[in-house]
Amino acid sequence: MDSSGWDARYSSHELVWGTEPNRFVAEELASVPARGRVLDLACGEGRNAIWLAARGWEVTAVDFSSVAIERAHRLAAERGVEIDWACADLAAFAVEEGAFALVLIAYLHLPEKRRRQVLAQAASALAREGDLYMVGHARHPSNRGLPGPRDPGVLWDPEEVAAELVELGLIVERCRHVRRPVETPEGERMAVDTEIRAHRPA
Repeated sequence: MDSSGWDARYSSHELVWGTEPNRFVAEELASVPARGRVLDLACGEGRNAIWLAARGWEVTAVDFSSVAIERAHRLAAERGVEIDWACADLAAFAVEEGAFALVLIAYLHLPEKRRRQVLAQAASALAREGDLYMVGHARHPSNRGLPGPRDPGVLWDPEEVAAELVELGLIVERCRHVRRPVETPEGERMAVDTEIRAHRPA
């Protein structure tokens, strides 16, 4: 979906994803002390960015939906946190090289060529010993019929994405499938996501 499609989706709901951070982001990063700047790529309505800012990080957050960014502004003001919001397509967004101690990519699903471009941006943005955390829908048979992208070409395979990060000079600490409950008309099912943790060497 392009930016106008996401604008329409966000406009049709008060908050599409709610106000709390993604469960895996919170579990993974709750114990990481704030140590400078974080870049949230494809931040949506800002729930993860706002949570990180409240924990003491200096946050830059980017999304191409103007509706999402406007809502993120409002929610951040309500929470009393300051964030550097940018409404921009990642294809045209110039990252600050070596400026961020942490880069977050949560549920950003793109064709392989564009994904590789975004991963290159993320790797470039990382400072020495900076961390990259990624979570997204997995290319996995268990996800058939569940909410999420239908095109397998935009879904994440842990080993495939990890190999792309290694090509960019990052050290992959962990790449795996993780499961989360999803409510369906037939009852609760377990969705499978891909989770990756990597860092730039010193």
